[in-house]
Amino acid sequence: MKNYKKMMGLALTGVLSLSLLTACGDKKADPTPTPEVENTTPVETTLKTVQEGKLTLSTNAEFPPYEMLDDSGKPIGIDMEVAEAIAKKLGLELVINDMGFDVALLAAQNGQSDIAMAGITVNEDRLAVMDFTDSYATGVQVVIVKEGSEVNMDNLGDYQIGTQLGTTGYIYASDTPENGGYGEDHVIGYESGAVAVQALVNGQVDAVIIDNLPAAEYVKANPGLTTLEGTWVEEDYAIGVQKGNTELLNAVNGALNELKADGTFQGIVDRYITAD
Repeated sequence: MKNYKKMMGLALTGVLSLSLLTACGDKKADPTPTPEVENTTPVETTLKTVQEGKLTLSTNAEFPPYEMLDDSGKPIGIDMEVAEAIAKKLGLELVINDMGFDVALLAAQNGQSDIAMAGITVNEDRLAVMDFTDSYATGVQVVIVKEGSEVNMDNLGDYQIGTQLGTTGYIYASDTPENGGYGEDHVIGYESGAVAVQALVNGQVDAVIIDNLPAAEYVKANPGLTTLEGTWVEEDYAIGVQKGNTELLNAVNGALNELKADGTFQGIVDRYITAD
C-alpha cells in the first residue's frame, strides 16, 4: 500500500516536506496565528473573480494545522494565512467559506469559489476536472489504531478501516485489491476525520487512515490511541481552481511562488509547525 501512489501513475513533485489531508474538528492546534502577513504588498488588479475585488476560498476547516476553527468559529491555519497572503499579493480581499471536503472541491470546480485549499491531493481524477497550482506541501498519511491492537501495515486490509469521505485515503483504501486497495467492504467513509477517529474509539472500526499532523492531534487528545510505525502513503498538495481559468491559475501560482521565494510561506509554516 505504500507504493499505491506509484501504481496510480502519479508523477508529482513535492516542494515542502510537511503533512496533511483529512481531518480534525474538535481539537485544534495551538499556535498563535499572526493576523498581519508580512512581506505582502497589495497591488491593483483587474483579475476576474467570483466577487469583484475579492478572492473566494472554499475549504473544509477540519484539518489542523492547515485549516481549523478558532474558539469563535473562524477558520484559521496555515492554508488560511497563505490564502490571505496570496489575496494581498493580488490586491484582493479574502473571503473564506467553510464547507464539506467534497463540496469545497466542487465549489472551485464549478466556479462558485475562486480557489480551494483543504489539503487537496493532486491526482489524475482531479486533474481531469480541475487545474492546480504548483505543490506547496507533501502530505504523509499514517494509520491510527488502539494501543495493543493486532493491526499492522501488512494485515491492515483484514480489518475495518475508517477514513474521511472524498479524500484520497478513502479512494485508495476502498479501491480493489488488484489496484492496491482493500475493497469497499473493508472501508467506512465518515463526514470528517474527527468522526472517523471517534468511531475507532467506540470500536466501530479497527484503524483510521489520516494525515500525520492531524493524527498526532487525535492521538494526543484520545488516550489509548497510537500511530502505526511507517508511512501509508505520501502525496503532494496544491491549490485548486476551475479548469480552464488560466488567468486565475497563473496569478495565484505566481503569488504562491513569490511567497515561497521571499520567505513569507515558510514563516507562516514555522508559526504552526516546529521541528521536534
